[in-house]
Parts: sequence; structure tokens; C-alpha cells
Amino acid sequence: MDLQEDFLKGRDFCGKKIIIIGTGISGIAAARLLDGIGDVTLYDANKNLDVMEIRAKIGEDFGGRIVLGEFGDELAAGMDYAVLSPGVPVDLPEIDRLRDAGAKIIGEIELAYQFERGRLVAITGTNGKTTTTALTGEIMKTFYNDVFVVGNIGTPYTQMVQKTAADSVTVAEISSFQLETVHDFKPLVSAITNITPDHLNRHHTMENYISAKLAIAGKQTEGDTCILNYEDERLRAAAATLSCKVVWFSGQRKLSDGFFLSGDEIIYAEGGQEDVLVNVRDLNIIGRHNYENVMVAAAAAMALSVPKDCIRRALFAFRAVEHRIEYVEEKNGVKYYNDSKGTNPDASIQAVRAMTAKTFLIGGGYDKGSEFGALIDSFEGRIKCLVLMGQTREKIAQAARERGFADIVMVGGMEEAVNYCFEHAKPGEAVLLSPSCASWGMFENYEERGRIFKELVRALP
Repeated sequence: MDLQEDFLKGRDFCGKKIIIIGTGISGIAAARLLDGIGDVTLYDANKNLDVMEIRAKIGEDFGGRIVLGEFGDELAAGMDYAVLSPGVPVDLPEIDRLRDAGAKIIGEIELAYQFERGRLVAITGTNGKTTTTALTGEIMKTFYNDVFVVGNIGTPYTQMVQKTAADSVTVAEISSFQLETVHDFKPLVSAITNITPDHLNRHHTMENYISAKLAIAGKQTEGDTCILNYEDERLRAAAATLSCKVVWFSGQRKLSDGFFLSGDEIIYAEGGQEDVLVNVRDLNIIGRHNYENVMVAAAAAMALSVPKDCIRRALFAFRAVEHRIEYVEEKNGVKYYNDSKGTNPDASIQAVRAMTAKTFLIGGGYDKGSEFGALIDSFEGRIKCLVLMGQTREKIAQAARERGFADIVMVGGMEEAVNYCFEHAKPGEAVLLSPSCASWGMFENYEERGRIFKELVRALP
């Protein structure tokens, strides 16, 4: 690309030596953005990748070099920046070598932010951030002409940032992995939906994980807004350390200022005045966690002066995002729900609590070091049978048995799980895929897991 004069924030990369680590969608988008600006090297440890295929993805005129396999000393020498893809841990030996050699370690999100020209809304949290990001984007589109929804939700921030302008709005879902490598990142509006244990195999301690999440608001100042969950004790404690305006939301209690759920109504309170934003019965999404997502999205929109009528119109039209308590189909009187994005126990707890019928719960997958006792405790008579697969099936089963839940079936994979539920669930009951675990080792990602589940359900007689 040509470096445009109005991309003033990106000038720091002009003529610099930059290595991009990872050739996934984030790495490819970062390479496109920086091509022609700096001296770019795109690196991946997988030596079996095809250089020509990678170059074709970036663009045939890509002027940088592509290096695969061993990370030689020459790759670290003289680098000004190292841009990490989200899946690259910051404590790898290769990253330490770059850091020791003087390279500034940033991520794809930080890189994109350096080129952002419009208003930025950034959303993170252990659970709910994808739905909240999608909903916030839909609300913004009712009032603003140029809205970009990017980040962990699927479209790399670096892929869209060239299109931003002074009057545009970017809504970004940001993961803890991406927040590990921010420096100047400063959204106009930030939000943290909640913080519960997750990704401890990457962050090592809960303190590290919390610190990564809080980095989303670390640079915000008086004119900025941060939206926080009042029911999260960690966030209540952290609020005192922030320099920006804090807007609270709660799904459990009345607030004198902020958003809260009262019966079936979501209410916004400010300065002693209360206004009913929406009745949840008029929404197409279910569950208290989703009503909290609505509060966050509405708060973000109001922080950017979106009228309440526009907010309500978007709320009424919004439907659940794919793989998040997504209604699939009804077979023989049994309703099937796809919650493949339930990749940790807390996410699955929210899905379980949203069920109103006796439910067969399909769970299990890759072990991220999670504990499953709280998941079992959330059943409260809703779950009729626990159908388990994957690496964690014995661990989940043990937690269930310790709490007196014995209706457990072990299966070898998704097809066996779906078939078992089809044969044993009765009319009026439900089947919920909410694994509480990552998909790795059995599926490419949670999207593939969810798609396969839906295909199997739809193929049932």
C-alpha cells in the first residue's frame, strides 16, 4: 500500500525493520498493511507451509520476505518491531530473543490502532464479548454510515483499518491474548463483560489474566468511557484505578446509576431518573447473560450519542450469533441448541441457565486447566443427562459424581453424542452442545465443532 499522509499515527513504521510472527489471517492482514511502509519479514515456525500460497494470500506484489522453519539469529538482529499474531505466546524463546535484541513487541491489534483514524469501541471479557461486539456493531449501524466490526470476532483489525475515517466507528472484540501486546491502545469506549478463570495454560496465573483484560482501559483518560460488570468483584476493585468515566451494569441488582435488570425490563438509571430501555420478552435472545450483553452494547452506543430509538430498533432485530446458544432445529419434539462457543465452564453455565426444559448436555474437549465443579452446581435440575467426549470427559465426570450427579454417558465423538441424544431425549426436552472446553485435538476450532454438530442434527430423521 502507499503510505497516505493522513495515516499520521502509522509514521513510526516507515522504513523500519519489522518481523510479523504467524501466517494466519492476522499475520497476513498485518503483512498487507505494512507492505511498502517498512522492511517486512513474515515468519512462521511451520516449515511445511507453502511460501507461494502464503505470498498469494498477501498479494503477488508483496515486497517483503517470507521465512519458514527455524528461527535463526539473523531474524532477531536489527528488528525494530515484532508483530505477534494472537496465538503466539509472549514468553516463547524466539520472542525473548527479539526483545533482547531491541525489538518492540506489539500485537496485530496495537499495530492496527496506530493507523486508526476514527472512533474505537473495544470489548473484552471471558464470556459474552462476541455477542456484545456483534450487537454493538448492529446498533452503531443504525446511526453511523461507516461501521467496522473487527478483531477476535473474525475480521482482523489490520484488514479494515485502512478504511477508517474521522467519522467512522470501529467496534473491536479483543481477547486477552491480543491485550498482552498493547502499548498505546486507547479506545474511546471500552467494556469488560466479566472475568472468570480461563486460558490459564497461556497466562499461567489468574493475576496475569486479569491484568491482560484490564489493559483494555489502561490508557483511557477523562474523556473516555469504560463499561464494567458491577457483579464482578475484581472489576469493582479495578474501577478505582481507572482514569476514565465508568458506566456500570448489573443483571442481579438495582443500580442508582447505570444499567440493570428489573423483572423483564432493562432499565437505565442516571441522576435519579430511570428509563426503561427494553422489555426482554421483545428480544430474540434468551438468558440473563444475554441481557447483560444488551446492557453493554446499549451503554457503548449511548456513549457515542446513538439515540435510544435507534438502539431499541437494533435490539428488536438482533438474533443470537452463530455458535452461542444458537437454535438449530427441532427433531421429534426435541429442540437442539449449538453453544460451541462455550469454551470454558463459565460460558457453559450461562447456557445451562438459559435452558427452560430438561436438557441433554454434550460437553468435553481440550483441557485448558479448568475446573468443572461450578458447572455441575449450575445444573439445578435442568440437566437430565451429561454426554461427555474428548480429553476432559473423565475430569468432568469426576466432578459430577462428586456432587451426586450420575446420569453420565461417555462417547467417542460428536456423531455418537448426537445419536445418543436423538435416541434417548423425549419430546419437550432439549439437547445443548456446550462443551466448556476448547475444541483443539478433535476439531480445527469451535466454529468447525459447531458446524459439524448442526450438520449432524439436521441429518437426523
